[in-house]
Formats: sequence, C-alpha cells, structure tokens
Amino acid sequence: MKKILFFTLLAGVIVSCKKTGGLEDKTTGLTEEAIFTDSVQTTNFLNRIYVDAGYSFGPSRFAGAGGSGNTELATDNAEGNNNLAVWGNAYAQGTISPSNVINAAYFGTDKDFWNTPYKNIRRVNLLLEKIGGAPFHESTKKRMRAEARFLRAFYYQHMVIAFGGVPLIGDKVFGINDIINIPRGTYEECVAYMVSELDAAAADLANVTYKDIDFGRVTRGACLALKSRVLLYAASPLFNGGGISKSTLVGYPTFSASRWQQAADAAEALINTNLYSLNVDNTTRPGNGFYQVFLKRVNSEYIFQYNRPAQKEFEAYYLPPTRTGASIMKPTQSLVEAFPMMDGKTITESSTYNPNDPYVNRDPRLTYSIIYNGLSYINNSSVKTPVYTYMSAGSTIANTTADAYTPSGQFTGYFGRKMCDENISNGLAATTERAWPLIRYAEILLNYAEAINEAGQPEKAVEKLVMLRNRAGILPGSDNRYGIKVGVTQDELRKIIQNERRIELAFEDHRWNDIRRWKIASTVLKGFNSIDIITRTGTNTFVHTISRAPRPLNFRDAMYLLPIPLSEIQKMPMMEQNPEY
Repeated sequence: MKKILFFTLLAGVIVSCKKTGGLEDKTTGLTEEAIFTDSVQTTNFLNRIYVDAGYSFGPSRFAGAGGSGNTELATDNAEGNNNLAVWGNAYAQGTISPSNVINAAYFGTDKDFWNTPYKNIRRVNLLLEKIGGAPFHESTKKRMRAEARFLRAFYYQHMVIAFGGVPLIGDKVFGINDIINIPRGTYEECVAYMVSELDAAAADLANVTYKDIDFGRVTRGACLALKSRVLLYAASPLFNGGGISKSTLVGYPTFSASRWQQAADAAEALINTNLYSLNVDNTTRPGNGFYQVFLKRVNSEYIFQYNRPAQKEFEAYYLPPTRTGASIMKPTQSLVEAFPMMDGKTITESSTYNPNDPYVNRDPRLTYSIIYNGLSYINNSSVKTPVYTYMSAGSTIANTTADAYTPSGQFTGYFGRKMCDENISNGLAATTERAWPLIRYAEILLNYAEAINEAGQPEKAVEKLVMLRNRAGILPGSDNRYGIKVGVTQDELRKIIQNERRIELAFEDHRWNDIRRWKIASTVLKGFNSIDIITRTGTNTFVHTISRAPRPLNFRDAMYLLPIPLSEIQKMPMMEQNPEY
C-alpha cells in the first residue's frame, strides 16, 4: 500500500475543496489505491489542485510580520506598511535574493513562487498516471485529464513570468527516493509546452458542459484565454529579444514581430467564440457594470474564477479603520492620476479637470476602485457617511488610529475599494458572494488591443478600448471614440493601452507582471511612489500637496526576473541561476 508523499521541489499535501471555496481535508493520509479506486476521492484529488489556483491573487498572500498584501504591493499602484518582512516591500526596496525569494516568513507554506506551483504540477502528474484505473466513464476521464492539463499549464505560467524558463517535468512522477537533478527548460520550450497543453485541453473540452455543482471548473474558453496570456507575455519586450540577457533560459534571443500577431490571433480566437461579454450597466449609474462584475459569481465576463464562500474578505483587507478595515494596500497618487476624466482624456489633456476638486468628472472606475477624501461610504452603523483622509481633526487618519501619518508611516491619502461591496463595512455582520477573477474577458480585450497595436493595426485596438470605456461609463464624445483621438499613432496608443490595463485591472494581480514584461519597472520603481497630503483649510475646502511615500524604491535590472531559490540551485547542480544574481 503506497501512501502519497510529496517533497521539496514538488512538495505538497492533499486536501479537497467544496466548489463554493471552502476547504476540507478529505484525502490526507489515504493511499493511492484508496484514492484512485474511488470516484469521490479521485474527484476530491482533482478538486485539491483547484484549491491553490488563487494563491497569487489573494489579498493575504504575503504573511510577513505586521502586514500582508500581494504583488500589487511591489508596484507603483500601492503602498503598505514599509516593513521589509512583507515580500512586496522587500521586492520594491531591492532586498530580494536567491536565499530569501521564497522565504516561508513571507508566504507561509502555500503561496510562494516556486514550491506552490510544483506541488500542484506533481498532483496533476499523479492524477494523470492513476486516473486510467479510476471508476469513471471514459468521457469523464477525458474531461478530468483536460482540466488537470489546464491547471498544470496555469501553474507553469505563473512560474515562467516570474523566473523565465523552469524545469519541465512532463508527466513524470518522482518517487520519494529519486534524486532530482533537472536542468531548466528554455523560455521557448516552456512557452511551446504550455501552448501545446492548452490546445490539447481545449480540444478535449470543446463539447463539455457543466451542471451547477461543477460551476467554476475549467472550460474550453479558459484554455483559450490562458493561451492568449501566455503568448502576449512571450511577445513582450522582456522576453521577445530584448530581455536582460541573451540566454535562451530567460527569453527569445532575437525579436520577432510575428509573436505579436500570434498573441493577437490567440485573443481573437476566444473573442470570436462569442462565449463571453463585458458586464455592462450604465443605466443604473455610469460604470455600474464594472462595479457589479466583482460581486457576482456567475456573470458573462468571468472565464476562470476562484469561487469563494459568502464573506467580506476584501472589505476586511482594504477598507479604512473607521470601517474596521486593515487598509493593507493603499492606492498611490500616481494610480489615482492614471484614471482619465469622464470625457476619456487624461487629467492633463481635459479642460474639465480641477486640481482643487480632483475627483469630479472622473472615469467612474476611479470611484469604484479607490476611496478618496470625502467619498460617501457605508459605516459600521449601516449609514453612508464621508470618509475623510485629510490631516486635520476629524480625519480618518487621526493620530489615534493605526493609519496615522508619520514621517516613516504609510498613508497615501487613499484607501482601496476595488472588488468591495459598497453596502458592507467590515464592522457589519453582512457578507457578500463573489469569486476572484483569475481571468476575465476584459483582460482578453486588452490582450488583443495590445498585441494588434504592436502588430501595426492600431485602429483594431481602438475598437476594443472603446468597448471597455463604454462599459466604464465614460462619455463617447461627438466622434464616439471615448477620448481617443482620430489618427492616434502606434506609440501614442501603446501608452493608452498600458494605462487602460493599469486602471481596468488594478489590484487583480497584473501590474507586477506588466511593468516587468514591458520593461518599465526600472522607471516606475525608482525613487518613491507619490502620495497626496490633504489639508483642510475650511468647512469644505482642501489643499492637496503631492508628496512622496516613505518607502524607497530600489529596482535594479536583475529584478525583472526573480532569482531561482538558492535551495534549488544547491540540490540540483544542473540548475542555472538567473542573470545578475
């Protein structure tokens, strides 16, 4: 009787999940025979591979002392508590090294960049090895294999964007006594492998439909969507011949414009299925569809989601202290400035922007993403009252609160509210239902827009941006271009697309990947993030002083990729370290 054992490179434990997101340990300690000769336990085993799918997205990914957060904290979008014991702060300040990149003090035991994916890759391989003997109809086995192959590609994708090429183990299941010494696959090999796996899984899921109990499982659309992401990243400057090294481990050594077209084609293939659409509601109020999409487990926009039980987790993590929130990742001034005006133009281009009243006539997504000074928001007595973020008496940041501004503090002038239910504060008993959007249709539209613009067809990109801006509640203007000028150039549109991606996908686990693959991290992570110090000078008069956050940013080119963990280098002589580490 062989018990299931996991270790180091491919370590793990077996638990199972309800599709609502709750976790149950149903297979721990069972033998392989007990699991894979029982249909319920085999299903539980597959479900366990789903459990970690949101490991990178979750707002509590980092478990360091005195803070939390996810990769958004390592960008120009957010500030935290400036504590180097939190991974996002350590990265932003340049202290990440091979010896601490996956330190358990940052992630606990189940959310790091290396072990968590490999744990689940091994689970997939074990499932594929054993499912042939499981008591299922062949059509069910085919579907389950396809789900598992998608999930394996999904975990590899997270690793490849972080490290470049990683060891590809195929379907191999290592034994407890096996000596593991595997070289890294080249970046090209990793991309080709993921694309091949996703194509195969998509074909096997082509005619699969799920009943309600299985809502949230991998679909053909999810396979096409992840392929779109993989190819977009592969076409990007960091990997497409312009990386930090000519090593084939970390990218393609030469640039090819065709990679952009391949990425555009992949996104278009999903778009043309007509399986998904943006969640649009500008009748209730401008941009209400954008707000509501994050509060619906079932909607037209989610392609691959992490279903959650009824809870108020984002309210607990993001809201200000007066709403009993921990405010772990506070939006920066530069993120606020990135949101355009209601006419679609930037705050520097639009004649409607008033620096003394900076939140009026803005893109509605600003209000649905960020709590700013004076915004009315439900309090712990179920009454909507203003949230004040100014520095005078009566402010949300009075010196008795945990968010008091000090010279070494963390306040930015803003609190997060993206994905929060505006009718719930963390101090109320109420909860809401939601799923984490691991891949949603808006990302695919942005993928297509970016790729087709780089392929030399900017007007096709404009079509997708118009769809997103219409859903956001931005006004079309007399030319129906939503603030995008006629005759926009490829270079001009590149900046618009990058900015659109920043605001549409803010706090959804994209920004850290984007600033690296675009190779702009060396620009945006230098010096200090910007914050707004607001002073009240009258009853309703405020002075805004743009200042710098206390956290120094110290990006260096090596940080475009993470270092391979030292423990892996030491135990596998064939493993080659990333450049400059």
